[in-house]
Amino acid sequence: MATDPRRRILTIPNVISFARIGGVAVFLWLLLGEERIVAAALVFGIIGATDWVDGTLARLLHQESELGRLLDPIADRVALAAATIGGTIAGIVPLAVTVILVTREVVMLAAASLLLSKTGETLQVRWWGKAATFGLYSAVPSFYLAAAGVMASFFEVFAWVVATISLVVYVWVAGGYLAEIRSRVVTSKEAPE
Repeated sequence: MATDPRRRILTIPNVISFARIGGVAVFLWLLLGEERIVAAALVFGIIGATDWVDGTLARLLHQESELGRLLDPIADRVALAAATIGGTIAGIVPLAVTVILVTREVVMLAAASLLLSKTGETLQVRWWGKAATFGLYSAVPSFYLAAAGVMASFFEVFAWVVATISLVVYVWVAGGYLAEIRSRVVTSKEAPE
């Protein structure tokens, strides 16, 4: 009896997603354990640059899976939270950036959990959300490079501009998700059983 291919666990895209999550530990070790800011920024850059690889390979290799749909955004959330929180602890990432990003993630986690528990459904990633994530993947390591003195004046300005725009879009997209979640939960309550 053949199993549903969407239920596969061991696929090339899923291995890449797990590697991205594992890369977060390497990043944190470099940042907080070794205090190698540039190396940490490069590892984080690789984690961010490979964000599109798992999804693209899943489609090309016909290896889309339910686990993969969960792992990709989890890898993004874990990486961004680690980089901002770790960066704030190290005195690199401004506290305001971390507070906005982490607050948004906590609210979205609670709302997505509510949606899943009430309807059994999940959210589809929106293009603007991916664009904001890409912006944050660019801004955060720029804070690191500026702190390490690598073209500091350029990277500091770049980091602030891109982080500000990305966080505004990130929060705006969250508002759209929250409206969608509310609508879907209300609709599921009104549906006859």
